[in-house]
Amino acid sequence: MKTKAVLEFADVKAIAAAAEAEAVKNNWAVTIAIVDDGGHLLHLQRLDGAAPASAHIAPAKANTAALGRRESKVYEDIINGGRVSFLSAPAIAGMLEGGVPVVKDGQCIGAVGVSGVKSNEDAQIARAGIAAIGL
Repeated sequence: MKTKAVLEFADVKAIAAAAEAEAVKNNWAVTIAIVDDGGHLLHLQRLDGAAPASAHIAPAKANTAALGRRESKVYEDIINGGRVSFLSAPAIAGMLEGGVPVVKDGQCIGAVGVSGVKSNEDAQIARAGIAAIGL
């Protein structure tokens, strides 16, 4: 049987704090979502001024990145490339850039999803959060 790392509460707090700091530094009003490897919500934070819809989009992006074990941008690119039938994929709703998996030792242990600014900026915030735990 294999042993696998998991996100602990301290990791979630560190990711959230670093992601928030990146957003605040750039004056970006966003929602930050952190999920476990099964896409289950561990943390949701809507910064002042973030659009209400971002509280639905950020967890969807995180869920997609965790379940797919890849950045949610991959799915956006597939759809933009013409494979629109992918929109009907079950259990995957956040197919926009901004969902980034948390990977340790080659295994996805969770994901961060951000929504509220340009998609590449959402992903920048997510990556800044993940970097806080050395990944």
